[in-house]
Amino acid sequence: MIEPAMDAHFPSQPLWDGDGTHRIPFLAYTSDELYRRELERFFYRGHWCYVGLEAEVPNPGDFKRTVIGERSVILVRDADGQLNVVENVCAHRGMRFCRERHGNRQSFTCPYHQWNYTLKGDLQGVPFRRGVKQDGQVHGGMPADFQPAEHGLTKLRVASRGGVVFASFDAEVEPFEDYLGPTILGYFDRLFNGRQLKILGYNRQRIPGNWKLMQENIKDPYHPGLLHTWFVTFGLWRADNKSQLRMDDRHRHAAMISTRGSGGQAGQVTQVASFKAAMELHDPSFLDIVPEPWWGGPTAVMTTLFPSVILQQQVNSVSTRHIQPNGHGSFDFVWTHFGFEDDSDEMTQRRLRQANLFGPAGFVSADDGEVIEFSQQAFESKPFHRALAELGGREVENTEHMVTETLIRGMYRYWRDVMEA
Repeated sequence: MIEPAMDAHFPSQPLWDGDGTHRIPFLAYTSDELYRRELERFFYRGHWCYVGLEAEVPNPGDFKRTVIGERSVILVRDADGQLNVVENVCAHRGMRFCRERHGNRQSFTCPYHQWNYTLKGDLQGVPFRRGVKQDGQVHGGMPADFQPAEHGLTKLRVASRGGVVFASFDAEVEPFEDYLGPTILGYFDRLFNGRQLKILGYNRQRIPGNWKLMQENIKDPYHPGLLHTWFVTFGLWRADNKSQLRMDDRHRHAAMISTRGSGGQAGQVTQVASFKAAMELHDPSFLDIVPEPWWGGPTAVMTTLFPSVILQQQVNSVSTRHIQPNGHGSFDFVWTHFGFEDDSDEMTQRRLRQANLFGPAGFVSADDGEVIEFSQQAFESKPFHRALAELGGREVENTEHMVTETLIRGMYRYWRDVMEA
């Protein structure tokens, strides 16, 4: 068990109630020591983390700078067409040498001392390696036994499936398909089914809250029908929608599956404060929803892959949402909106239009960023308190309805297994 003595403000009682995961200590969101342990155990060891889409680096030399946990990494396609992920830390003096978010290079050069690396991360150039000749003498230079092959960039393991790229610092990490498990892999393949992806745009925001709160938010299926006026009023996500909640065997990943109901009056929602019966759209094209064959029935599937990414399909809007921790009480949230190369122009415009529901200023997602910020403020004010996740009981199980916090309990069961090992 994690000892409470790690935080001076924590009282002399266990961090968790017994062996449960339904009462979550505020300390899990406020402790720097716990956060550092999370980075090591979830982001740098034993897990696959999202780094991008193949469509972001379509040509040899194309690269994208991103992060895993707090470590800067580069996704790059080399001259052979191979995808590589290398750490953005020069092997010489440790500088983060790449500053552009996207670009094209034949090689990487650190501006500090001009060490040069191939797109595979191998060191191929060291200035003054053999010294400088002056007055018939050679001065300086690297030692005679210096081996460039021993001083390349840190190379990560890479897994790509359906055009989505993941990487891991852990050379012994399990195969990606095993990491997702058959249930979640099925929902992954539903979205990334082999069609060529097309990048439509990005949103970026910094949310002043603990990174786990965004995983929780998308493992919480019943808040959209309470918090989000847009969702409940226009029927995109409500408690009375036909729905399923599914997890992998270790409960770290989850899929929330929903089939849209009709907007307007519904007995279970008319007493909900966020339901606005008189609300109308000035531009009805926001609800210009066209069913797509690959949906297979559900109109929305939100998939959380622990710890780093959310895969979104909300009617015709599809995107990845990358969680990038930045201290125990802050994270960057990067949305990559995409479509498919065989989309018609009308479908591309539809996807872009519906994407206005999401992102930092989205009609829906702006609400989530705000409640996460307010939650973190409360956690910091009394780190000895705890949150409650008992809706639907105290067990962890798949369900056929939304009125439960089972996915959150499942995540914290896994969190405890890893953090207390």
